[in-house]
Formats: sequence, structure tokens, C-alpha cells
Amino acid sequence: MAWNEPGGNNNDPWGNKKNDSGPPDLDEVFRNLQKKLDGLFGGKRGGGTGGGGPGFPGKLGSIGLLLIALVVVAVWLSSGIYIIQPAERGVVLQFGRYATTTQPGPHWHIPWPVQTLERVNVDQNRSVELRSQEILTKDENIVEIDLAVQYNIKGAQEYLFNVTDPDTTLRQAAESALRETVGQTVMDLVLTEGRGIIATETKDKIQETLDSYEAGVLVTAVNLESAQPPEAVQAAFSDAIKAREDQERFINESEAYKNGLLPQARGDAVIALEEARAYKSQVVNAAQGEAARFESLLTEYAKAPEITKTRLYLESLESVLSSSSKVMVDVEGGNNLMYLPLDKLMGGGGGTPQQPALDQIKQGASQFTTPQASGSASRINNSRSRSRDAQ
Repeated sequence: MAWNEPGGNNNDPWGNKKNDSGPPDLDEVFRNLQKKLDGLFGGKRGGGTGGGGPGFPGKLGSIGLLLIALVVVAVWLSSGIYIIQPAERGVVLQFGRYATTTQPGPHWHIPWPVQTLERVNVDQNRSVELRSQEILTKDENIVEIDLAVQYNIKGAQEYLFNVTDPDTTLRQAAESALRETVGQTVMDLVLTEGRGIIATETKDKIQETLDSYEAGVLVTAVNLESAQPPEAVQAAFSDAIKAREDQERFINESEAYKNGLLPQARGDAVIALEEARAYKSQVVNAAQGEAARFESLLTEYAKAPEITKTRLYLESLESVLSSSSKVMVDVEGGNNLMYLPLDKLMGGGGGTPQQPALDQIKQGASQFTTPQASGSASRINNSRSRSRDAQ
């Protein structure tokens, strides 16, 4: 039966008699509760019979409270021990204000509520993306760009306290820098070979803006993932791209033809120059030899003019007769021409003569050139008979 049911026990759980005429006395309830707690921790109670005397239970209660307090304090102090990982930095706040930044390793701070700890991963690669950004170029065209910015934290304190939302700040700074860079570039460069330059300039401007905010953020990479014209002009732009590619292909083909033709032309030119130098050397050497021969001949002529003239005449006659197979000799003062069949004298056109024919011709010519032979017919007949004998 419950203690508060009608007709049941008139005592409540705290030992108070139930007063049917009204609610229980709250003061009495609290007094009874206090007595029970004193009994639990060894507090003073009248009529104690313990062996330690009337004050011994009170001393035991004080020691128990002290031990409990020490344990609580020890647990509270030990809760301030923490370890910072190599990729982290610890930011300690004292009553909500920045106190210090701790490096990787074990540390201790005054536990809550005096100090609190914020862990910041400074080596984690974070990213912010800008999708489908329509931007006006320098030549008043519109391009649609997708950009990705990668960053990490270089200052934990600045990252936590200098800006309210670092990711939003970075996204806005990236969009502003991208619009500024693309706005200073023509459309063809944005869509073709200028994308790398745009990404580099955008990265520098983003970092400059974040440094001015002291945001504690380091931009590691900016990737221009796509750049294309709006969908409405996509077909026309594809045709322009194809025409540009054809132009590049034709230029490359012409360059290849030029690269194949020029070395050959240079080689031919070198060969022609070498041949010209060889011919020059040959002609110069021949001329120098002729000049030296003439000078030596002039010296001999000065010593013996008649002999030299005769030798020159014979050498000239030998040179002429060596390329002719028939010679007609007109004797001065005579009516007959002397015919010398050189082909017969040489052995029938290619055979070996029985006697050197040129020596005979030289001998006959020397007789005709001497003054005494100019009017002597007998010597001519003798030469003719010797020629016939030689045949």
C-alpha cells in the first residue's frame, strides 16, 4: 500500500507523519534529508557508542570528503592532457580568448572552463570549386569557366580568428581574381594556350587577397578545369576551332617541307662551292705552271733563240699532227703537194708501227724548216721514199 493512500501508513518516506488536514511541511522534509546524509558520511548524532568517542565519526566524514575532492581535482587536471598529431596545430583559448599555439607532441592546458583546445589540421589539402562561371573577356565575348582551388592552412590562429568563414572568403576571392584575370584576356587565349597563364595569375591574385585579410590560408594550386563558349554559340565556335586546326596543320606541313628542302639545298650549295674552289685551284695552278714554264722558256730563248724556236715549232707540229691522220705538205718553190698518210704510218689505224712514225715526221719537218731545204726537191723525194719504206 502506498504511503499516501487513504487509510494507509501515516508516515512519509522521510519519517514525517502524514497530516490528513494538509500538505507535508517542506522544512521538516529537508531537515530529515539532511540527517540521513549526515548519517551516511559519519556526521554527529546524539548517543553515539563508538570506540573512538563521540567525535570520531565526524573526523571520518571530513577525511572522506577531502579524498573525494582530491580525486575530483585530479581527474579535472588530468583532463587537460592532450597530444597534437604531426599534421595538426593546437590553439589554446583562455576564457574564449587566444592564448597560445602548440606544436606536435604531448601538452597540457588548464581544463575547462578556464582553457579550451582547438585542433587545426594544417597539412590537409582542402579545395574550393567554382562551377559554370560566365565571365566577360577583354574582346567582349562570354566564356563559361570551371575552376578548382586547392589550399591548406599556414597559420592556425589566423585561420580560426581573423575571418569568420575562411572557405567562403576563399571562394569569393577566387571568383574576384578569376573575373579580373579573364577580363584582361581575349577569348582565343582563354580557350587555347592561355589557360595556364590565366591559372597562374589567378593563383597569385587570390594569395595576395588572402594575405591582405591575414586569413592564414596558403593556395597550393589553381586548376582551370574547363573553358568554353556558351551553348548558344557552341556550333560556330567549333567551326572556328576546326579552321584554326586546319591552319595549324597546313603550317606544320609547310614547315616539314621546308625542313626537308633546305638541308638538301644547303648540301647542293656546299658541293657547288667545293667544286668551284677545286676548279679555281686547278685553273690557278695551271696558270702558275704555264707562267713558270714560259719564264723558264724565256730564259732558254735568251740563251739560244734559234734552237728554242725550232723546238717550239716541232712541239707545236707534234701537237697538231697527233690528232690528225692525214697531212698535206706544200713545199715552197714546188708544184706538188706531199701527202703523208699518218694512219698508214701508225700501223694501219691502231697497229704498232715498225718504226716510230712521229720521229720520222719530226725529222722530215726539221728538214723542211731549215733554210737549206727550202729549195731542194731531192731531199723531199728522199723523205717520201723513206715514208714509203716505212709503210
